[in-house]
Amino acid sequence: MRALVTGAAGFIGSNLVERLDAEGHGVVAIDAFSSYYDVEQKRSNWEALRRLGSCRLIEGDLATVDLVGLLGDVDTVFHQAGQPGVRASWRDGFDSYLRQNVLVTQRLLEAASEVALERVVYASSSSVYGNAPAYPTTEDDLPRPQSPYGVTKLAAEHLCGVYARTRGLPVVSLRYFTVFGPRQRPDMAMHRLIEAALSGDAFPLFGDGRQIRDFTFVGDIVEANLAAAGADVAPATVLNVAGGTATTVLEVIEIIEELTDSPITLDRRPQAAGDVVRTGGSADRAASLLDWEPAVGLRDGLARQVSWHLDRRVRPALLASGA
Repeated sequence: MRALVTGAAGFIGSNLVERLDAEGHGVVAIDAFSSYYDVEQKRSNWEALRRLGSCRLIEGDLATVDLVGLLGDVDTVFHQAGQPGVRASWRDGFDSYLRQNVLVTQRLLEAASEVALERVVYASSSSVYGNAPAYPTTEDDLPRPQSPYGVTKLAAEHLCGVYARTRGLPVVSLRYFTVFGPRQRPDMAMHRLIEAALSGDAFPLFGDGRQIRDFTFVGDIVEANLAAAGADVAPATVLNVAGGTATTVLEVIEIIEELTDSPITLDRRPQAAGDVVRTGGSADRAASLLDWEPAVGLRDGLARQVSWHLDRRVRPALLASGA
């Protein structure tokens, strides 16, 4: 496989690139280094990718780069790039979501339809469901996004379907459910909870903490992408990628306190607009079509993420001491 990974310096993208390289696949990795969160974290991920033997790194904006030329020597695309986050997608922030999630995806699909590709895997989100009518939510349930972010992810999904049906583009969309693990974005709850435990700073808890989430380890997300790339599935297929958990935020807080041996101070705030009460996905279709199922449980995955946070804190001190 010769793969293009967009958003390659990000949380999921960088983990995916490393996995592809470990399997001996050639990788073209591109990232625009947008400033939605600390660019230094992405730079750290990028430096790790720079050490890989078969990875070509490109800093570029998918809205302006020559995509046809970029796709000329690849057979598979993993489209991980996009503007994440529910809370920032309201008001004036929507412009970025429209550009990065809808316009960029359309531009990429248009270019992909001009070259011969074996697969395009699009990173969608469980946010397309909103407050679902039933749990576990299946791909047949009607999406009702609860935020502008969810609207843009669903719009891009529909674009994938349009290009699959009218151009024959072999696109598969994966709806990720609350991804966590090493390199998680600093705006995400588990990242902030672990940092709060380690630093003693207060964690802003929106709502009562009884919100239920279906957490999925990043390594399992990577495996689902690889499975989708090689599976014999119809163009425009949409699949849930869910960890199979049904865990409240308060329960996550307890686990992190145990793993770090540190209490977390909570700064309680009203529930934020766009936050849903519950997420929970059925991954039965992914199991059937991709032979995929989650392998890493919540506590094990959180332990790995805590270790990553601790390593990030120790590394600067070691470098300063010359060790």
